[in-house]
Amino acid sequence: MILKCHGDKKLIRPSVIIFDFDGVILESVSVKTEAFRQLFSFSPEHVDEIVLYHLDNGGMSRFEKFRHIFKNILHQEISRKRFDDLSQQFSDLVEDKVANAPFVVGALEFLQTQHATYSLYIVSATPEDELRRIVHSRNISQYFQGVFGSPVKKIDHIQRILTDNKLLSLDVIFVGDAINDEEAAKTAGVRFIGRENPGAQKRFNDIQGIEYIIEDIRDLSKYLSGPDL
Repeated sequence: MILKCHGDKKLIRPSVIIFDFDGVILESVSVKTEAFRQLFSFSPEHVDEIVLYHLDNGGMSRFEKFRHIFKNILHQEISRKRFDDLSQQFSDLVEDKVANAPFVVGALEFLQTQHATYSLYIVSATPEDELRRIVHSRNISQYFQGVFGSPVKKIDHIQRILTDNKLLSLDVIFVGDAINDEEAAKTAGVRFIGRENPGAQKRFNDIQGIEYIIEDIRDLSKYLSGPDL
């Protein structure tokens, strides 16, 4: 069901929908949470704090998280080699598991039926090469006009999509599951729909300006076909 909408203003129907990936297209958030726990198991006294930081900063790239963790939680310097090694270990831990994670309910059906109606994009904090491999392995590349990941920030990808396609901000909806996603959408001036997984922490309830909060992508389909658009 649709959980919540903010405001009663009639909006135009979007022409572009940008999706985050983990937790929006695939139910893969838990895979990456467990990977952080495994990766930093060398410091067991800090693991819970590290995992909490990861969960509180969904939508942030793993590279930014690593830098924060070493500087502010572990209080250690990190060499370029160790940073690269950790990044590769993380990819090794998650890529196959993410590629085999189930779709968020309604996501595959939406892509299959709506890619001709809307221009669809993925903008994720996952490294772009890894992201594109996963999207290809799930046989959904053909539904997207672009698949974009880190190290470029989400805000920069969104702004590039707006500029390259000469879009108005009201033409674009970004669908994400993290506060960082909402902040990127707000900074870019585009509309935002938040996905809150049933049973997970409710991150968006007290944030103003979110257009809708949904449980799964079936709710997105209902909203886009509703009378308010």
